[in-house]
Amino acid sequence: MPAPTTEKKVSNKNLHKAKKSKNDEFYTQLSDIEKELKHYKEHFRDKVIFCNCDDPEESHFWKYFSENFEFLGLKRLIATHYETEKPSYKLEIVADTNGDGRINKLDTIRTPLMQNGDFRSPECIEILEESDIVVTNPPFSLFREYVAQLFEHDRKFIIVGHQNAITYKEIFNLIKENRIWLGYGFSGGAAHFINKYYEDYATAGDHREGMIRVSGVNWFTNLEIQKRHEDLILYKKYSQEEYPKYDNYDAIEVSKTKDIPLDYVGAMGVPVTFMDKYNPDQFEILGCSYVYGEPIGYHIEGKGFNVSISGKEVYKRLFIRNKKLS
Repeated sequence: MPAPTTEKKVSNKNLHKAKKSKNDEFYTQLSDIEKELKHYKEHFRDKVIFCNCDDPEESHFWKYFSENFEFLGLKRLIATHYETEKPSYKLEIVADTNGDGRINKLDTIRTPLMQNGDFRSPECIEILEESDIVVTNPPFSLFREYVAQLFEHDRKFIIVGHQNAITYKEIFNLIKENRIWLGYGFSGGAAHFINKYYEDYATAGDHREGMIRVSGVNWFTNLEIQKRHEDLILYKKYSQEEYPKYDNYDAIEVSKTKDIPLDYVGAMGVPVTFMDKYNPDQFEILGCSYVYGEPIGYHIEGKGFNVSISGKEVYKRLFIRNKKLS
């Protein structure tokens, strides 16, 4: 396993700190929202959009949808505000209430909630049931619980999460079953979030005032997008010398996604970052090197659940095979 870079160390430090404190509110920039959501325009038409983890007074998700309500052909837009210990409120846009001939943020209706706006509250779950698509940046520390609720209520979604979530047992199983996948993503796999609680460790050239840089950030969705059906272009040929086999599983090690051999029929171990290029028409996910994802034929040696080569453990891997060679 290569040593993590300084940047990765500090980003993970920020995430761990956020998880510990539960104060993990990372507000997404409008430019990142626009860049991703432009690929889903047809999904939004005549749909009820719910932003249930946003402060609608500040949220750029609310800003994006309220300003593009007519352009996207929305049926209804709802956002709930969260308060720690007191009742909150929701904002809603349904129609041209002020009669100016347009539907936009000037038509916003503010309604008090009986509860605090927590996405898990019965009141917010009732709104969730009324919605078609949820679009937001949920707390990273509650990602498992948040996604579980979306599937429990069978909602479509586009949400921000960290790539570490791919290795969560609950999320990995959904990925393997092709019930959740990655969106188009952030530039370079990193994003600047608006956050006032944490110190930004980004280098001077990458520092942005009032923001924190977090690497390994992705969009997760269950809406069909063209990207997930685009083949990864393969150009390297398999050789025993370049692709060693694991000691404890009949698969070859591929340390970089771009180096997946074009002519290898069997199982291959690839980094978690492969998910950004995953096309279910091209590859099958067989399992992973975690206790909950062992594929058939995998056996554990040593202390952990990782694969090893000549006795040396390899960092967490997803196991795949090329379906087009079968």
